[in-house]
Amino acid sequence: MKIISQFESNVRCYCRHFPDLFVKAKDSFLISKSGKKYLDFFSGAGTINYGHNNIFFKKDIINYIENDGIIHALDIATEAKQKFLSNFQNIILKPRKLKYKVQFSSPAGTDSVESAIKLARKVKKRHLIIHFTNSYHGMTLGALALTSNSFKRNSAGVPLENSRVFPYDGYLGDNFDTLIYLEKILNDTSGGVDLPAAVIVETIQGEGGINVASFQWLKKLEQICKKFDILLIIDDIQVGCGRTGKFFSFEKAKINPDIVCLAKAISGYGLPMAVTLIKPKLDIWKSGEHAGTFRGNNLAFVSAAKALEIYWQNDSLEQDMKIKSKIIQNNLEKVQKKYSKYDFVFRGRGMIFGLESRKYKKLAQQISAQCFQRGLILETSGGDSQVLKFLPSLTITEKDLHYGFKILDKVINNL
Repeated sequence: MKIISQFESNVRCYCRHFPDLFVKAKDSFLISKSGKKYLDFFSGAGTINYGHNNIFFKKDIINYIENDGIIHALDIATEAKQKFLSNFQNIILKPRKLKYKVQFSSPAGTDSVESAIKLARKVKKRHLIIHFTNSYHGMTLGALALTSNSFKRNSAGVPLENSRVFPYDGYLGDNFDTLIYLEKILNDTSGGVDLPAAVIVETIQGEGGINVASFQWLKKLEQICKKFDILLIIDDIQVGCGRTGKFFSFEKAKINPDIVCLAKAISGYGLPMAVTLIKPKLDIWKSGEHAGTFRGNNLAFVSAAKALEIYWQNDSLEQDMKIKSKIIQNNLEKVQKKYSKYDFVFRGRGMIFGLESRKYKKLAQQISAQCFQRGLILETSGGDSQVLKFLPSLTITEKDLHYGFKILDKVINNL
């Protein structure tokens, strides 16, 4: 730890929140050099959806390396890429009657967002992108302009332009339909907002505090976009790939976005990978117009293809998640009732939930720190880190899930 604090940049973040030296990880646990086991309710910010070092993926990865499989290939055609595209088409898109072209961006989610907004501007020949309060879409300048958190925005060093922010679902209270305001502004020639190329939205705002958009709100947003000839971009980087119970977070809302951004859990194993899904009629890119040296992570293609085969050819994982989602909700309800003096509220869907004290903003950070001391990795989110963020792996055992909430209960009880 001394070497890390001495030589790594001050920009480091998570190692400050979880100060230990980790050497191994398996399923839902991280293990430190001292041998201490930590139950992981963070899952790499939603990257490790299927647990650490998943045995199904690991075998294929090892075999691929041992057989001198191509690791780096830019966007050259490889067997690994072909297998992933075939699996994604046949296992994910076709059964859902979705038609998308797949663009491989650089492996971080922020570049998927960059490619999405660049393409939207190219297609519509307009510059403006609408985003929402408490949004988070990445740290590169284009994506950062669509991120609402002032701390993150202030790091840019230049004006963040060509975007407008509107209130997210529930931002102005449960009984206020924020889309009335959006539609009114767009419909008014004196509203002061240029017609945008696209609207980008997270169905559940992970970094913004686990704010959940209703299916009705999302459906209405899609209708507004169609009415004004605006592209709808869904940022599914953190809450896609099964996190909300379905592969895509927007499935239950029964909407069909024009562009979808995926990253984090798409590789299955935690390997860097990001894709942008584009409706075929919108794929007007010229060859090489959006490029990146690592837009062909073949090792990630191997594990990604396997993840689809293992977990998404039937609905067994979805059914299992329903049970675990109920376990999470039941435990959060117990916390809410038992510790009513903290005025806890919780929200979420599937396997992503947030717990917030409306009375004490700093409570979440205190709980997170003490949970870590007791062997539970539980991160915070929201503009003031006021929300406890529950992101266990989708494959966590029910026993481990209950164990994590026992630690949480002990910590809150001791405060």
